Amino acid sequence: MTRPLSAKSQAPDRHASLRRALIPALALVVLCCAGSPYYLLPTAERVRHAWHPWLRPSGYVGQTAGIVCFAIFAFLWLYPLRKRAAWLAFTGPVAKWLDVHITVGVLLPLIGAVHASWNFGGLIGLGYAAMCVVVLSGLVGRYLYMRIPRRRNGLELTRDEVASDRRELITSLSLLARLPPAQIESMLAPPAALPDGLVATVTVMIRDDFARRRAARRLVERVREEGRGEFSRESLRELLALARKEMALAQQIRLLDQTYAVFRFWHAAHKPVAISAFVAVAIHVGVVTTVGATWFW
Repeated sequence: MTRPLSAKSQAPDRHASLRRALIPALALVVLCCAGSPYYLLPTAERVRHAWHPWLRPSGYVGQTAGIVCFAIFAFLWLYPLRKRAAWLAFTGPVAKWLDVHITVGVLLPLIGAVHASWNFGGLIGLGYAAMCVVVLSGLVGRYLYMRIPRRRNGLELTRDEVASDRRELITSLSLLARLPPAQIESMLAPPAALPDGLVATVTVMIRDDFARRRAARRLVERVREEGRGEFSRESLRELLALARKEMALAQQIRLLDQTYAVFRFWHAAHKPVAISAFVAVAIHVGVVTTVGATWFW
C-alpha cells in the first residue's frame, strides 16, 4: 500500500490546457475542411465562388474569425496584468489564468488562418506571421514554466519541499516495487554533470525528458521480471507514473538555477515580440476599419 503524496506535491496537469484546446481546434479543422473547395482555389477565381461572401477575409465567417482573433489577442494581455496585480486575486489563481492563456493562445493560428482565408499576402500575412511567432514563443515559455517545481495552485515549491516530496515518492516506490529505497534512487538518479550556457541547458532539458521515460520503463521491466507475474497492470502503471514524477522532480531541482536563467532570457525576448505582434495586428484592424472593408458597417 503506497503512501498518498502531500497536497503540495500534486503538480498541475501539464497537458490540461492543450486538451481543452482540442475540441475547438477540431471544430476549426472541420470548418477548414468543409471550406477547402473555396480555400484551394486561386485568389482570382475565388470571387466567382458561391462561398466568397462568407469565407473571404472581409466576409461573414472570415471577418467574424478576425474579430474573435483580435479579441483573444487583446485578452492574452490580461494574464501579465493578473500576475502583477495582487488586487485581482478574486478573479482566480495565476495558474488558472495561465491555463486559459495557453488554451486560447494555441487556437490563434487556426482562427487567424480562417480569417485570412488561408491566403497570407500583404498586411494580413505580416500580422499572421507575427502572431505565429508569439504563439510559438509562448509554447516554449510554457515548457520552461513547467520545468519549475510547483504546487497545483502554481506557486513554486522550495528546495526543502521538493526534497520532502522526493523522499515520499522514493518510499512509495520502494513499497510498491519491493526494492530498497537506495536501489530505487540509484536507478532513477539523473546525471551529476550540469550544462553550461542557455543552449546547452535547453538541450539537457529535452534529453532529460527522454531519459526519464527510459529509466522509468527500465525500473518497471525489472520489477515485472523479478515479480514473476505477482504485480498487476494497475500496480505497474502506478509504479511507472511515480517513477516519472520522482525523476521529473530530481531533474528539475538539479537544473533549477539554469532553468531560471533560460526563463529570464525567454521573458526578455518574448515581451517585445508580443508587443510588436499586437501593434501589427492593431494596424491591420485600424486600416481595414478605416477603408470600410467590413460587413458590419
